[in-house]
Amino acid sequence: MNERQRARRPGGRSARVGAEVHRAVTELINERGYGNFTVGEVAARAGVADSSIYRRWGGLETLLADVTLTRLNAQSPMPDTGSLDGDLRTYAANVAREITGPDGLLLVRLAVALSSNGQQGLRARDDLRDERTRQLQSMLDRARERGEHTLDAFDVLDHILAPMYIRVLFGIGPLTPDYIDGLVDRLL
Repeated sequence: MNERQRARRPGGRSARVGAEVHRAVTELINERGYGNFTVGEVAARAGVADSSIYRRWGGLETLLADVTLTRLNAQSPMPDTGSLDGDLRTYAANVAREITGPDGLLLVRLAVALSSNGQQGLRARDDLRDERTRQLQSMLDRARERGEHTLDAFDVLDHILAPMYIRVLFGIGPLTPDYIDGLVDRLL
């Protein structure tokens, strides 16, 4: 997301266009999967001009990353429970709920689709990863400010997220509360 996008006012026409474009992308993903539609099809479904999408997002890859990150932030926001232990347990439970839900591994599918879509796709994938890592780091920074022992954001990715994604990808077993708590316990 660029500075211009962040500077937009939360209401008005821009917000309505953004919401309609996001809705159209979500519908098309559910109907066809990633990579099986064009900016033109998104624009037609959203009732906007192609140029509006290109001007705001630059291309399909960046739009897909924005839709996914917006969704993740809404459904799995960074918790602030007052302790790192509580934050990690809440975050891990939210991620487990998200990746075992009806849309499952949305983020993994997007990363794979973007990775195979040239330089712009790789840049959008990296931007998506970097933004989510930045959000994780903000949770860890709060813990540090409270005087708690802290970790690196990649420790959370390696020791909590990766095992859950692997289990879901390969159908290894359910993500039970005990399993999720065990991941957090081992990390801490």
